[in-house]
Amino acid sequence: MHAFTALTGLVAPLDRANVDTDAIIPKQFLKSIKRTGFGPYLFDEWRYLDRGEPDMACSGRPVNPDFVLNQPHYQGAKILLARENFGCGSSREHAPWALVDYGFRVIIAPSFADIFYNNCFKNGLLPIVLDSVVVAALFQEIVPGYRLTVALAEQTITTPGGLEIPFAVDEARKHRLLHGLDDIALTLQYAEKIKAYELARAKRAPWLFVNGQL
Repeated sequence: MHAFTALTGLVAPLDRANVDTDAIIPKQFLKSIKRTGFGPYLFDEWRYLDRGEPDMACSGRPVNPDFVLNQPHYQGAKILLARENFGCGSSREHAPWALVDYGFRVIIAPSFADIFYNNCFKNGLLPIVLDSVVVAALFQEIVPGYRLTVALAEQTITTPGGLEIPFAVDEARKHRLLHGLDDIALTLQYAEKIKAYELARAKRAPWLFVNGQL
């Protein structure tokens, strides 16, 4: 997982509330568990005018010109601005996979579904909760080329005009993102202790092990 420290990125405004995970990555794409390759299908039913299928080449598909991510001045956006209850619906981890694979590193919204919110931190995506009034003000500010600077260590968002907006984040989750630690990497920090425990356990209960293996 890539570490997240600070980012100055283009902002794409998704002016919708209750964006569910089936809208983020439709169910037909859930067959793969590789974590990569989902970016072209992000918001598939909104981005394209036909139905997407796994392994379908997207380069020749008809696109919806009214959808924000298809508009030229939002190409390369790293920050997604959304409304209330982003990531509701099913618990599919493919949703943050698709957002990260597309190129997003930050999602800003007044609220998130709990499971989606947790999954973001496990996949290098920073979900930021701001008051709905502040989010509404950011929507009003956005013009083509609008960028925000997000500093995780300082827990601030800085607007082009220099306004600093503080945000809250759990210290343990902040640590994970700053150091690029997913669940496996967190566990491997204790590899020597785990190995020592298993060796001691093999001596205490050798009948549980065959040739030293559990």
